[in-house]
Order: sequence, then C-alpha cells, then structure tokens
Amino acid sequence: MVPVRVMIVEDSTVVRQLLAALITQDARLMLVAAVASAEEAYQEIPRVRPDVISMDIRLPGDSGLDATRRIMAEWPTPIVVIADSVNDGSLKISMNALRAGALSVVEKPVGIASDGYADLAETICTQLYIMSQVPVIRQRAPRAPLVRKLAGESAAAIPVVPSLVALAASTGGPPALAKVLSALPTDYPAPVLVVQHMGPAFMEGFASWLDGLIDLPVSLARDGETALAGRVYVAPGNSHLTVEPGNILRLGYEQPLSGQRPSATILFQSLARTLGPRGLGVILTGMGEDGARGLLEMRQSGAYTIAESEQTCVVYGMPAAAVKLGGARVSLPLDSIGPRLVQLAGVGGA
Repeated sequence: MVPVRVMIVEDSTVVRQLLAALITQDARLMLVAAVASAEEAYQEIPRVRPDVISMDIRLPGDSGLDATRRIMAEWPTPIVVIADSVNDGSLKISMNALRAGALSVVEKPVGIASDGYADLAETICTQLYIMSQVPVIRQRAPRAPLVRKLAGESAAAIPVVPSLVALAASTGGPPALAKVLSALPTDYPAPVLVVQHMGPAFMEGFASWLDGLIDLPVSLARDGETALAGRVYVAPGNSHLTVEPGNILRLGYEQPLSGQRPSATILFQSLARTLGPRGLGVILTGMGEDGARGLLEMRQSGAYTIAESEQTCVVYGMPAAAVKLGGARVSLPLDSIGPRLVQLAGVGGA
C-alpha cells in the first residue's frame, strides 16, 4: 500500500509535533511537510504535492479559512480541519471552512496524557486517510437544476403533505444542509430533523452556525420535547434521534449502527413507523451507506423520499446506496431539493 502524503499546517509547535508523531506512526500515512503558517503552506504545496492537508484554523497571517479558500482555488487538495472544539470563534470559522471546501473537522489533540488521546489520534489519522481518497475540484461548473425521475415515480402522483421532514448528511454535509434549509420560509409548516455525521464536540457549534445562516431557528434536539413546525432540530453527538407519535423527540444511546451514532437509518426508520406517508426523508452527500436502509423503509411506508444526485454531491456514497436499494423516489441536484420541500409542503411553487 502506498502511504498517503500528509501536510500539517499548524502554528502551535506542541500540536504540530503531536500531529507529526501520530502521523509518522501510522503506516497508512507519510508526513511530507509540517509548516506553521498558511504562507509557508502556499510555498510548500507545489513542491511536496500532498494528498491531504491537516489544517489549523487560527493561524498568523492568513487564517485557516483564508488558506482553505486559496488552496481549493489554486491547488485543490482534500483538507481536514483540526479545531479547538471549545472555542466558539474557532467553531464558526471551522464551519465556514467546510463551506469553503474543507471536507471534515476533527478535534485538536491536547497532549498524549489527556483523556481520550488514543481515540482522538486514531480519528485524526483515519480522517486524513479517508479524506485523501475524496476527489476535489477547483470549482464546479454551474449547472441548470435538473430533476431525474427514478423507477416507480408517477407524474400524476400527489404525495401527502408531510408533517415532519428528516435530512441526513455526512462528508460535505454542512454546506449542503445550509443550502437546502435556506430555501425554507419562516412559516414552513413542518418540523425538520437533521442527522449530520460530525465529532460530538462540534455538534452544538454546528447547530449554532446553522442557526446564524438560515431563517428557521435551529437547536440541538432534546429528549422528550415536541418538535414544532418551522424549527430545525439537530441530533446531538453520540445520540440516536427518533420521533414518536405527536412529534415527540427521543434521544437514545444504543450501540452505533454501521459505526454511526446518530444514525440516519435509525431516524428514518422511526419516521416510517410513526408517520408512514406523512413523513419526508432526504439523504444528502456523504461517505458510506448510513440512511439507505431507513430511507427504503420510509418509501415502503408511503413517504416521499429524496436523494441528492451525483452531479452535486461532494461524495456520492450515502445517496448512491439509497438509490441502489430503491429507497429514493426522486434524485435531485442540491439546488432543487429545498424548493421541492417547499412545494411538497404546499407553501410555494418549485
């Protein structure tokens, strides 16, 4: 196996050395450069040609957000953001870096003696390895929104107006979710539940970031609360999110399903059981197959189900799995999904 070439961009000497040590100890990875600023990274990238970049957010000179934008414009390379999860400013910058093209965000290591260091080190290395495999491009060419109907779709069919909407995403999810949800008006007549695969420490910051971008209020879901129309509820980290009759939200701590907690499949399955044709499920960009089986159960229960089309996905993994199983009633490009949700809810045209 040819090891993945990694560049570290980190201004803290201690953290840079920690990252260098854990990368060199992983047979999947090869450290090709470790620099302290974005400006140094700009000089080194053309020389060392990394397969993936570990990016700090708070840097002297150009910030990690600035660096992400420039790198994606000039030397498109998969970027994993390494962020201080307890700092609100860093969280917002990290989320904006994902919007600018970074693929994932993981927690910054504090020291080898800190609690959970071994698990965190494994997470960082695995993320660097996995994200190095994601093809990135300089800039997507604009495309007209197209709707591709799948087998079994009937032009004459009028679906039941949904009483609850569930969306799921993984790699590339934060900007995709922001795009879809920004299309929903403040009087949207159904609650929206969200599963986004991300480190547990970042979920509150993600919900806060999303809340600042869209018109609908966004919060982390709480066990036992009633989901209200026109609000967005994000599954907290390390908790499965389900819905019971009366749109009562439940958090569960059962074992991860296919390595995921929260699991999109578990959320979708609860909608299939509880709401049947009154549910609406959407699966967006993401690596793996989480959500595919649950979306199929929703469709079999009579619910309207949507998968993001390959042309707009950062990673066509989760939607592809849903399409392959037959769980997606329609496959839509990202720009068309929000307007379709509005149309189905009967509050506007699309």
